[in-house]
Amino acid sequence: MSAAGQGWQPAIANYADRDLDQRQQWYSPAANAYARVRPGYSAALVKEVAAIAGLTADSRILEIGCGPGLATQAFAALGSRMIALEPNPDFCQLAQTACAARPRVEIQPLAFETWPLEAAAFDAVLAATSWHWIPAAISYPKAAAALKPDGRLILLWNKQLQPAAEIYRALQPAYERHAPHLFYYESPDAQLAAMQDLGAMVLASGHFGDLQAGHTWQQVDYAVEDYLALLTTYSPYLELAAPTRTALLADLRAMLLAVEGDRLKLTYLSAYQVVCRRAAAGDAA
Repeated sequence: MSAAGQGWQPAIANYADRDLDQRQQWYSPAANAYARVRPGYSAALVKEVAAIAGLTADSRILEIGCGPGLATQAFAALGSRMIALEPNPDFCQLAQTACAARPRVEIQPLAFETWPLEAAAFDAVLAATSWHWIPAAISYPKAAAALKPDGRLILLWNKQLQPAAEIYRALQPAYERHAPHLFYYESPDAQLAAMQDLGAMVLASGHFGDLQAGHTWQQVDYAVEDYLALLTTYSPYLELAAPTRTALLADLRAMLLAVEGDRLKLTYLSAYQVVCRRAAAGDAA
């Protein structure tokens, strides 16, 4: 995998190259589970990112693909004005409910691709585990155009939650029976390398520079049923035929209850990349 992250480009294209209508509806079957069991972004991480980006209550933030509002709520706590775009109608309703007590947050039912550009209007453009869903030919130049000359692009990522490696290995028979292609344990080194590659891709776009990146490892305790619900929110599981997914989850449930009981510890990487908008023609000297 090269420094510019070419190894990630086919994987990202798998999401971004889909028809917009398909992307808009993709998470609808799992929207409620997503809002309930996907982790948000820690206050400490948001504080660190806000300090790097210079965000204050006077800042204006554009969020791309806010989902059910997990990151939206965290950044709204800064007091900043926010426009959060979300094309999925189920997510949009969940986000509006979650942010109902935040008068400075506006949830708009739009895809970034169809959003009417407000040029040079935002101090930050935020995408929380959503950037890979937008074609690069649109995402980079349009985000740069929306930013003020000193604005920042903020990318947040929560990687897939995983049990300990030895527990995951015990689940292999279930995956081999139903979905062998989903049996893949991503090591900490591989996850960090993925983040480095994604950062390199942002720089290679030519629209942004001065990358500042960071990460934290989070450990959480989940009920087995919540972990299984979590799996249904990940795209590779959403892509499974319903009978296959049901059979896989049933086997995983039985194995986890036998090995771990009704709860298990999960670990995930929570990471960020903050980049500056590069100067463009027409910027004031």
